[in-house]
Amino acid sequence: MFLNTLTPKFYVALTGTSSLISGLILIFEWWYFRKYGTSFIEQVSVSHLRPLLGGVDSSSPSNSNTSNGEADSNRQSVSECKVWRNPLNLFRGAEYNRYTWVTGREPLTYYDMNLSAQDHQTFFTCDSDHLRPADAIMQKAWRERNPQARISAAHEALELEENIQAVEQMTCATAYILLAEEEATTIMEAERLFKQALKAGETCYRRSQQLQHHGTQYEAQHRRDTNVLVYIKRRLAMCSRKLGRTREAVKMMRDLMKEFPLLSMFNIHENLLESLLELQNYADVQAVLAKYDDISLPKSATICYTAALLKARAVSDKFSPEAASRRGLSTAEMNAVEAIHRAVEFNPHVPKYLLEMKSLILPPEHILKRGDSEAIAYAFFHLQHWKRVEGALNLLHCTWEGTFRMIPYPLEKGHLFYPYPICTETADRELLPMFHEVSVYPKKELPFFILFTAGLCSFTAMLALLTHQFPELMGVFAKAFLSTLFAPLNFIMEKVESILPSSLWHQLTRI
Repeated sequence: MFLNTLTPKFYVALTGTSSLISGLILIFEWWYFRKYGTSFIEQVSVSHLRPLLGGVDSSSPSNSNTSNGEADSNRQSVSECKVWRNPLNLFRGAEYNRYTWVTGREPLTYYDMNLSAQDHQTFFTCDSDHLRPADAIMQKAWRERNPQARISAAHEALELEENIQAVEQMTCATAYILLAEEEATTIMEAERLFKQALKAGETCYRRSQQLQHHGTQYEAQHRRDTNVLVYIKRRLAMCSRKLGRTREAVKMMRDLMKEFPLLSMFNIHENLLESLLELQNYADVQAVLAKYDDISLPKSATICYTAALLKARAVSDKFSPEAASRRGLSTAEMNAVEAIHRAVEFNPHVPKYLLEMKSLILPPEHILKRGDSEAIAYAFFHLQHWKRVEGALNLLHCTWEGTFRMIPYPLEKGHLFYPYPICTETADRELLPMFHEVSVYPKKELPFFILFTAGLCSFTAMLALLTHQFPELMGVFAKAFLSTLFAPLNFIMEKVESILPSSLWHQLTRI
């Protein structure tokens, strides 16, 4: 009786409302997936509904071994997702700001610059800075968010130093560092300021070196002065490299690594590798790799891909995929292919930039190892070295995708390295600017609920359109469909009525 009273307008309203609701769910699901890389409905189901429906609690004693294994893997994942200082980072004033002036785009994110501010406070300040007025000003300057305020504070610190002592005895090296990094608009100007910083930094270093054993305060000062001196010398070497004095840059980096062998946090060897590749001094590159490409040392895209480049160089000029398929790979070619597979497994994002399948942007000041940010930083400086080796990019193009056949489930099990960390996409989105499309690995399939809501939205929209165009016909179809849907229930009700006495059925309906 109820179905016979429904009008075509009801069916139009019903299907239209269903289409609208499913369309809104689809839009929200797609936005959430693009932003966070997962389905909102699936996340809610796993996080909240499964425990209510009797899901297994990972904290139960019966699963203690499993929990310990997951904790170990999570600990490894956290260490893999550590953000590192980019050893080849550009100069803000002379390079990043010039890009902003030309394009109107900001190449650095707030998260990236905030990490740099934390690095500066760690490396360039200590607890005794309040004892020297200029250092106290610089301690506040490194915390400033406004670039102009930082530059003004650096000038104020230098003016205060000039009023206290002669220029030859200036000791506020960090003020010169800030001006070289952020105010200098050319590399030559930055180099001039870094040379002034070097004089002040060496004065402070010699003084604190003599007093470092007199107490914890002097030890902290010496550690700070050491960091400042190493930073200045490394940046001066980078200035020489950028100005074309590559041999001079190599000598400065070698001397720096020899003088401070324990300061591996600056990764100076990666600067040295890039400069040696520019000189095409491949024997020295191999010597550096032999020292740093060790199983006990942390890897990087620079280490893995440089090792692959050297092995590819031995065979790439004569390599032909057609000839290799006919006769098979020689031992040298097999070694080169294995080195490429090793490099691609470590960072699968690099080949697209080296093969120019994806456009490059300016590298960030911090990178995530095995992530898109590291791939950009590597390709930005090393693409020219791959192009210089005849046939290297062709060999890479023919072989790099074969890596993925060896690791069908990279998030669960790796071949030569730990499983690929799942946190890289989120961290890279924080490090890289919004106008860059972040490379995602492995490529994510669209969640089921996005496909389901898309199908539901399309189906209900089609029903609403047909009902609006052909109300009588769709009304007949709707009634027929509902009658068919409720036919088993009607059949069961008829059987129950035939079996039960009519008086008993009457009493049950009254209840």
